[in-house]
Amino acid sequence: MDKSVAKRPEHQAVYHQIRAMILFGVLLPGQAVTIQGLVDLIGGGMTPVREAIRRLSAEGALEIGGNRRVTVPIMTRKTLDEIGFARLAIEPRLSELAAQRMSDKCLSDLVALDQEIDRAIASGNVERYLEYNYRFHFSLYEQADAPVLSKLSQSLWLQSGPALRIVCGRFGTANLPDKHDEALTALREGDPARAAQAIGDDIRQGIGQVRLTLSD
Repeated sequence: MDKSVAKRPEHQAVYHQIRAMILFGVLLPGQAVTIQGLVDLIGGGMTPVREAIRRLSAEGALEIGGNRRVTVPIMTRKTLDEIGFARLAIEPRLSELAAQRMSDKCLSDLVALDQEIDRAIASGNVERYLEYNYRFHFSLYEQADAPVLSKLSQSLWLQSGPALRIVCGRFGTANLPDKHDEALTALREGDPARAAQAIGDDIRQGIGQVRLTLSD
């Protein structure tokens, strides 16, 4: 099991590890795995894995099929449109609130995270890109101190994040969406409206690239 989550109670550690596998492209949309396969892969117990699957299926991140198989749902245009609408309603507002409360420490952390994203893009490291892109956004959103909006955003990312892995496979890392420079400039200048606009543009660009990979 991942050392970063090993100190949590086992059911929490297993949930967060499987959740990370979905978010960061270890489990691909449409890929079927058995419950026993997940147990073997992460080294957790059967009961915590079952509980994690139950939670993640309730969150829309997994689908439970027959023969004890689970899959990451395949994105459809209809679902993407709904998720895009919700993300564009929530995340720019989180960015605006965060900009109003921005600290030097948070800004410094965001710059460091964005540098890791640039390194991942340059090296073609898809999983690292997905991880640090997620960390950038939610480090920003955490600064907003808006837990209801942040929780909703987490759920939307869990449902849409795997589709970005398909984008990486189709187009490579060089053309991945990134309006972070614009967002960081707005945050440095204390401009909440521009920060919200930059994150909105980042989301629109990502959704546009995901749409190009869909067949339905």
